[in-house]
Amino acid sequence: MNYWRVVKPFCYFLLLGLTLLTCSRIALNVWQHERISDFSVVSTILLNGLRIDLSTLAYWMIVPVLFLPLFRLMQRPAAWHYFLNIWFIFGIVVLLLLELATPTFINEYGLRPNRLFVEYLIYPQEVLSMLLNGHLLSVIVCIAALLALTYILQKLLKKTVLPCVITTMCSWSSTLICSFLLLLVCFVLARGTLSHRPINPSLVYFSTDPLLNSLTLNSWYSVMFALKQMNSEGDAASIYGKMPQDEIIQRVRQSTGLSAQSFNSQQLPTLALKTATYQGHKKNLVIVLEESLGAQFVGSLGGKNLTPQLDQIMADGWAFSQLYATGTRSVRGIEAVVTGFTPTPARSVVKLNKSQQNFFTLAALLKQQNYHTQFVYGGESHFDNMKSFFLGNGFAQIVDMPDFAKVNFSGSWGASDQDLFTQADAELTRLAQSEQPFFSLIFSSSNHDPFEIPEGVINELEDEDPRERAIRYADHALGEFFVKAKQSNYWHNTVFLVVADHDARVFGSELVPVKNFHIPGVILGPDIDAKMDNRLASQIDLAPTLLSLMGISAANPMLGIDLNQSQTPSRVMMQYDKNFAYMTADKVAILQPDKAPTYYHYNLSDKRLEPAESDEELGKTALAHALFGNLAYQQGWYALP
Repeated sequence: MNYWRVVKPFCYFLLLGLTLLTCSRIALNVWQHERISDFSVVSTILLNGLRIDLSTLAYWMIVPVLFLPLFRLMQRPAAWHYFLNIWFIFGIVVLLLLELATPTFINEYGLRPNRLFVEYLIYPQEVLSMLLNGHLLSVIVCIAALLALTYILQKLLKKTVLPCVITTMCSWSSTLICSFLLLLVCFVLARGTLSHRPINPSLVYFSTDPLLNSLTLNSWYSVMFALKQMNSEGDAASIYGKMPQDEIIQRVRQSTGLSAQSFNSQQLPTLALKTATYQGHKKNLVIVLEESLGAQFVGSLGGKNLTPQLDQIMADGWAFSQLYATGTRSVRGIEAVVTGFTPTPARSVVKLNKSQQNFFTLAALLKQQNYHTQFVYGGESHFDNMKSFFLGNGFAQIVDMPDFAKVNFSGSWGASDQDLFTQADAELTRLAQSEQPFFSLIFSSSNHDPFEIPEGVINELEDEDPRERAIRYADHALGEFFVKAKQSNYWHNTVFLVVADHDARVFGSELVPVKNFHIPGVILGPDIDAKMDNRLASQIDLAPTLLSLMGISAANPMLGIDLNQSQTPSRVMMQYDKNFAYMTADKVAILQPDKAPTYYHYNLSDKRLEPAESDEELGKTALAHALFGNLAYQQGWYALP
């Protein structure tokens, strides 16, 4: 009888937790039934999910198991059982909270909550504003469900666990035996396997569809595993496999199309002199980074006809029909466009400690060339650590919402795009009045959940999706800016780039949904010939191409290709959670954690990956690029001499 008194609360918690997580997983399977081919997929998800759930709950139970002897020593039976009551209720509530947040996260990112979920929690003000303005009903339902569950659990545990057992503790022998047995059970369940390595996502993943794989997890486990990976994210070799350092350097150098003699630095292995195609007076540079604007919304790229202004801008400049982002977050787009850095399974270098100073950026290079460098943003520049990264790496001036002369409309993410471009035009006009060349990075935000835009600016369509309305507004604001720019005193000597940071709602049934990395990009200016470039191009190719058009010949460590002059075969790199894709004109190699590379052809017409034969050389080149970023970051290779 004594044994049961000790074990009973743990059994109730385990049963309740398994019921909650299994019901949630079944509901998610029903919701995503179109992705499920047959019942064997469901059974695999549920069985693998049971292993993960048992491991998750066992980790949660270890804490009270370790405290049990202490409470026995103190002879505080009431305190022990109330501690169990609070600990287990809190555990169930946390599990439920993350499961309730899962559908919204899947809608946006195509996976269970992961590292992106954690990174957003660092900015509670922006996230809370976004939730209250764009997802108020979901927040209310979630809070109501949590309060109801807390009340029910409190009543349930009070009736089943506390009565008749709070007056005395078990004997020392019973306590020690139960503690040892419970600890043994928790250890076995938490480990989840009898093999030499404990359970991890790769052991239960079974599909080429990332969402189905993530459904085998629960959201608490997914978030905790992401946190663990973030602590050891510097070692990509532990994720994808090892390669000799010399071979990594040789392969990434070769991919640039430059001769081996171009690289002459031992300390900075990818540093090479790049000669500009334009040899005249140095030009200014303005980059407009458009928030969440995938090719799927751009009419001239075969998407929805939501961007007539951008379509006209692309017709007037050097546009790219097959340009691909490196990732799914704004900081990844900033990393690629402003630094030319290759994507990694780690966080973007914008947020990593070692890259906050002396890390290569366009601003750092142009500052050496006597350019004035600035960042203009409608929100608060501390978000995603942008301000720290920019100020430490070449940007001399930050202009964010508190610095704006006037803000007519402000939403969750700051000033509207019209206010942003009004301020940007004023900044550029001022800079053009001096003899100093300048580089200005302008980052929009209106096309961001919860898609708040000024009323009366664009015609509102009946039953229009808020995202599509925000895209039409962002396009309208962009068009207004370029009407002003073409009549300005800075137009005649400036190279402009308009490019998306990433697509919206990146998801799909493929290991890397390539179609959701397809983005618009166009370079324009008075001396830029209008053309549609159908070559495969990456965001990391844009910075070298811009420098060449500006007349900047200088040594830099970028691996991107100067699209003005290079005949090097095109390739792009894409990071989707922990999966890394390296795509050439005719084949794609995809790296996954602890697995051999898989190979595909990308069907442009259907925008789908089709299985292809193995290509060991392509796989090695993909691995070299996947490893280079972490290695360059850790070794301090990505810098100016």
